[in-house]
Amino acid sequence: MKSYITTFICYLVIICSGFAQNLKEDNIKLNDIVDGSLLQLEGTTPTKLVIIIAGSGPTDRDGNQNFMKNNSLKKLAIGLTNKTTATFRYDKRSVKLIKTNKTKEKILFDDFIEDAKTIVSHFITKMPFKKIIVVGHSQGSLIGMLASQSNVDGFISIAGPGRTIDKLIIDQVGIAAPDLKDQAIATFKHLETGETTTDYPPELASIFNAEVQPFIINWMQYNPAEELSKLQIPCLAINGSKDLQTNEEELNQLVSKSPNTEKLVITNMNHVFVTIEGGDLENSKSYNNTQLPISEDMLQIINEFISKI
Repeated sequence: MKSYITTFICYLVIICSGFAQNLKEDNIKLNDIVDGSLLQLEGTTPTKLVIIIAGSGPTDRDGNQNFMKNNSLKKLAIGLTNKTTATFRYDKRSVKLIKTNKTKEKILFDDFIEDAKTIVSHFITKMPFKKIIVVGHSQGSLIGMLASQSNVDGFISIAGPGRTIDKLIIDQVGIAAPDLKDQAIATFKHLETGETTTDYPPELASIFNAEVQPFIINWMQYNPAEELSKLQIPCLAINGSKDLQTNEEELNQLVSKSPNTEKLVITNMNHVFVTIEGGDLENSKSYNNTQLPISEDMLQIINEFISKI
C-alpha cells in the first residue's frame, strides 16, 4: 500500500504539469523500428519493469494518434512508476513508418509481436531488472500475450478482446450494417484460406481493401483466449464497465480457458482508462482530452498485482 500511495502522490502532481522533477525519462532505441521511453524515479534502482503495449492503429508511446490525443498510456506509465517499478512504453511500428515516410511498407500482425519480443529480450539481457511484467491494451493485449510466453514474470490485459478479430468485426458489421453481415462472413471465410480476395461489397472496402487483407489474415490466426491459456505466469485481465469498444462479455471470453487469471471489471472506466459518470457523449469526448485523470482504481489494482510478483 505504501508504494501505491507514493505512486499516486506523484501521479497527482503530474496530471497537469507533465513529469515531476523526480521522474527521469530516457529514450531508448532498440533498432530502426523500435524506440520508446524508460521511466524511473530519480535516484532509485527499480527491480521490476512494466512494458506497456498500445492498442490498434498508429498509436504512439503516449497512447495518442494524429486526431486522438488523451495521453492514456503516458498517464498509465506515470501511475505505475514507483521506487520498485520502472515502465517502458514505445511507439508502434506503424507510427515509426509514418514518421519516416515509409507508409507503403507492408506490416503484418506478426511484426508487432516480434517488436514486443525484441523489447522483452533487450531488457532481460541488457538491463538489471529482476522481474518483467507486460501490460497490453486492446489489440496490445493479444500482442502482449504472444510476447510473454517465455522469460516474462507477469501479464496484464486491459480491454483485451477474447475472440478472434474476424468475429469481432462481423459483430460490428452486424450492428452498423446488418444487410452486409452475411457478405462479411463470406469474405472472412475466404480469408481463412490464407488467400486475398476482391469479392466483397464496396461498402466494406475500408475493412477488406487489398492492403489490409494480409494483415487481417495474419491477425485472425490468433485466438486470444487460447493464447492466454498458454501462459504459466500470474495474469490479470481488466475491463471498464463503460468501455465502448471491449465489453464485459469479451472479458469473460478472454478468461474462459484460464481459470487462474484474475478478472476484474472497473466501475465506470472507459477504453482510455477515464472514469465516466455520464453517457456516451462524455465517453467519446474523453478520447481527445489530455487533461482528464485515469482511473485511480485501475492504478491501485495494477500496482497491487505487480507488488505480488
